Amino acid sequence: MKGLLGRVILGVVAGVAVYVGFSIWANARAVGAALAHFSWGAAAAGLALAAGNYGIRWARWEYYLRRLGLRLAFRDSALVFLSGFALTVTPGKLGEAVKALLLRQSHEIPAARTAPIVVAERITDLLALLLLALGGVFTFHIDRRFLGAGAIAVGLVLAVIGSESLAERLFALTERVPRAARFVPKLREFHGAATTLLRPGPLVVTTALSVGSWFLECLAFWVVVRGFPGALLGLQAATFIYAAMTVAGALSFLPGGLGVTEAGMLALLGTLGTGIGRGTAAAATFLTRACTLWFAVAIGLCALTAYSRRFAGARPPEFPPAPDV
Repeated sequence: MKGLLGRVILGVVAGVAVYVGFSIWANARAVGAALAHFSWGAAAAGLALAAGNYGIRWARWEYYLRRLGLRLAFRDSALVFLSGFALTVTPGKLGEAVKALLLRQSHEIPAARTAPIVVAERITDLLALLLLALGGVFTFHIDRRFLGAGAIAVGLVLAVIGSESLAERLFALTERVPRAARFVPKLREFHGAATTLLRPGPLVVTTALSVGSWFLECLAFWVVVRGFPGALLGLQAATFIYAAMTVAGALSFLPGGLGVTEAGMLALLGTLGTGIGRGTAAAATFLTRACTLWFAVAIGLCALTAYSRRFAGARPPEFPPAPDV
């Protein structure tokens, strides 16, 4: 807990530094004036929509567990899933792999069996965000190269996981390295589970869930912007901005996409919206990130604390072996 808390604190410090910097750039007085006239009911709606996002993503998490032949009690599953949010402010959200470690600790499920869930979640998240951004790619004039890079990255991962021959070649090469050979059995288990989760059928189901969940956060962004008097932003533009900038933040591999996501939102709000000055754009960006990113981190910390108390000294249950893949 202490080590994880330290990482979260570093992420929070980085976030504060980013927001202070953008506030100075946008004129802190203008940001304060925009917040003074903000309709805070819009922030409440944004939090509710973000919570809906988490609910759908939990359903996806449950689907993945069952694909691997695992069934957890509702409370256990929810605590482990939500605990991953505590490390959202890590590069590429890879800190969410802590979920696999928690399941190993509390239920003796090998991490190699459940860590592929985190990979599958990131793949379907990227796919969903790219699909949501697609609605504005040919409408708004921006540099599309980073979206192309995201699509290529997803395609490469799916190709590597889906190709048995390529996987076997990589395992064979790894076995030739004395210090790495002992990891090959775990890598095989990881690849088998990843293949189960990313087959065409499951991929379609989970991508559809991901599109629905991330659209709720796009809606949260749109609602927050409209909470500022005189600020107008179309739903298509809001969806494009939020989805595209979330992809950009993920590809940057900065903790939580800090700096990259915010900079993109600030720039595009002024370009694609009307009645949105620098102060309003900065305030809308900060509030949106509070309702989505930092709300998730807060929930994750609470869940992680509850998890550590619940499973302290508990004897883990037994689970069946992984299904053949």
